Order: sequence, then structure tokens, then C-alpha cells
Amino acid sequence: MDFKLAGGQVLRLADFPSEHVTPRHIDIWLPADYDEQRAYQVLYMHDGQMLYDSTTTWNRQEWGVDEVMTSLRSEEKVPPTIVVGIWNANKERHADYFPQKPFESLSSDYQKWLLEESTLFVHDVSSDAYLRFIVEELKPYIDTHYATLPDQAHTFIAGSSMGGLISMYALCEYPEVFSAAACLSTHWIGVFDDSRADIPQSFLAYLKDHLPDPASHKLYFDFGTEALDAYYEKYQLQVDQVMRDKGYTSDSWQTMKIEGAAHAEADWKQRLHIPLQFILSD
Repeated sequence: MDFKLAGGQVLRLADFPSEHVTPRHIDIWLPADYDEQRAYQVLYMHDGQMLYDSTTTWNRQEWGVDEVMTSLRSEEKVPPTIVVGIWNANKERHADYFPQKPFESLSSDYQKWLLEESTLFVHDVSSDAYLRFIVEELKPYIDTHYATLPDQAHTFIAGSSMGGLISMYALCEYPEVFSAAACLSTHWIGVFDDSRADIPQSFLAYLKDHLPDPASHKLYFDFGTEALDAYYEKYQLQVDQVMRDKGYTSDSWQTMKIEGAAHAEADWKQRLHIPLQFILSD
């Protein structure tokens, strides 16, 4: 497939097979100076169909990963990095991205309602399986077929909204695999209104027990002030307190409030350089 890019190239692994989740496309961005004799950091990103080319997306918006990464590299603000865009599986997105352990801590009645009545989930929550797909199947393939630095210190994960939640969850569940996560417009409410505090409280309780060592990990959070993002600030402030309590400082954690930003790829594109520079730089 031909992509309209500002720099580098995108290679597609069509319908990448998995024993854990529904097969899906993987779109791999390689920088323009990609050289198999070098070794590259790897950033895994969710919602891969929205990352590179707005002419191919459902809403004609994109993250502009190729533009942002090309610009950061030209200014030597980040080391050489490959970006692996993991497509979501459409209607399975919520089930794949909702952190499983927090979900299972909710009351059984509420779990049942979410799964059977809310229309958000087409099957049981499958985020543990989704992470196994990334860690046990996709990452080994990438490290075998591309010139990567496969160690934890050079492996990162990022996403927005539900993709922010699963990025946070990935870092906590696999701290030996990922060294940093960027979570933009993190969807702390879990559903699409702010009527149930038990969902964000489940995430807070999970973080208190599972945050990895700040000496060897980084976390970035942000939120806007418009649309869905308007719900997030009061919960992000509670998350920030957990981060401080767990020993995170400005060296290992950043939270940003973006005035006027809403909940769309165009908004995330405008600030993507900030989290990428924070998590990808030494």
C-alpha cells in the first residue's frame, strides 16, 4: 500500500496472525535513514490505522507520526526509532484495550451489565490476551526481522484514550519488556459518561499496587479540556498523587493539561512531539 508520508517508509504486515487475538494489520514505520547495520529503538503504538496518512483514515485525521518523528530526528531530539503501528480490531477495540485486572475488580453485576448491556464490548475483556499478542508474538517477530534494540530500555508503548489505558496497563503488566509509556487523553472513565466513579477508582487501585520502579521506567499522561477530555482532569489529579506517592518525579513522569484540546487525532498530532521526546530520549 502506498502511504503519503513526510519521511521514511511504512511497511505493512497484513492480517498478522495470532493465537491470542483476532489477526490485524501491522504498519511499521522505518526512518528514511534506516540501515540494517544499525540498531533502533522500537515504539509500539495502538490504533495503527490512524497514525500515518489521513487520506486512508475514516475521519480524514491522523497522528502525523511520520512528520513528528522525522522532525524530531532531524533536530536530534530522539534517538533512531522504529514505530510499530498495531491496528485495532474495530468493534473489538474496547475489549482489547480495557485493562483486564481493573475490570475484574468491579462488581460482578456491573461487569455483567458492561458486557451484556452497554454495547461497548462484543466479547469478554481480552486485554491480557492482547498484551500477550504484543509481547509473545509481535515483538519477537519485529526483533527478528528488523534491526532493533530489543532490550527493555529501548522498548516503548503509546496510545490515546482507550489506547492510553492499555499503554499504562502494558507498562505495569510487563515492566521487564517496556521502559516507558505515553498515555494521551487517558480514558479514565472507561465508558462514555462520568456516571460511575468505580471504573476510575479501579484504575487508581490497580496503579497503587502495580506501578513499576520509577528508577527504570517513565510515564507520560495528558488531557485536554474539551469533548471527552473534559471528564479526565479530576481523575488525572488523583493519578498524579499516586505517582508522587510511588516516588515518581519529573525525571520519570510528566502530566500535561492542554487547554482547548479535544479528543481527536488532530489534537494528539499537535502535541505528539512532547510525549515522544520525553519517553524516547535517554
